[in-house]
Amino acid sequence: MLPRETLATARIPGGDTLTLVGHGRDFIIMLGRDELMGTRMQFSEEQLAVLTMGRLGAAAPRVLIGGYGMGFTYRAALAELAGEGRVVVAEVVPEILDWARGPLAHLTGETLDDPRGEIVLADVAALIDDAVDGTTARYDAILLDVDNGPDGIVRDGNERLYSRTGLGKARDALNPGGVLAVWSAAPDHKFTRRLKDAGFAVDVETVRARPNNKGPRHTIWFARV
Repeated sequence: MLPRETLATARIPGGDTLTLVGHGRDFIIMLGRDELMGTRMQFSEEQLAVLTMGRLGAAAPRVLIGGYGMGFTYRAALAELAGEGRVVVAEVVPEILDWARGPLAHLTGETLDDPRGEIVLADVAALIDDAVDGTTARYDAILLDVDNGPDGIVRDGNERLYSRTGLGKARDALNPGGVLAVWSAAPDHKFTRRLKDAGFAVDVETVRARPNNKGPRHTIWFARV
């Protein structure tokens, strides 16, 4: 059995320590003993972008992604991006980008230098607030993959993203017809109700972690304004 090798660690602001682990040809980001993401099970994170982009009608969509991680969602969004669209990623852990250019460079390729995208070291909630108050333009899609779901908070303070107030801000940060997409490791019927109470039309899909229809079942909410 192949041993796991610790490659790097990073502290989440207001949270615990992330560990980048190598396991043979695979890479995993751990939070304590829990696997947050890995190269063996990336399909649902890619589908977060693919399925969202397929729901957008804007000719040049403006997209906000909460959390870079291993870049699965970001790369998929760029691949699906139409016209002169733009993708902004909010990431709170600077070391994540060092990993993307270092041990994970073979995954990253040239996407961090793609002129259609931008990685901002900031809390995604702050970028949502900027769109609400008019500091920046509103978005056609907001994709959240910063936790293991509404009930699987990774970083202190992220609870507000899934609260009725936070969902109301996300709604106000979207253009008409825009989509808020939220990834989760597990279903959450109370969160579905909360989205509806916040004024969204909600569609829930279950996606396997691997493209061969194997691995855990993950949940993605698509909430349209």
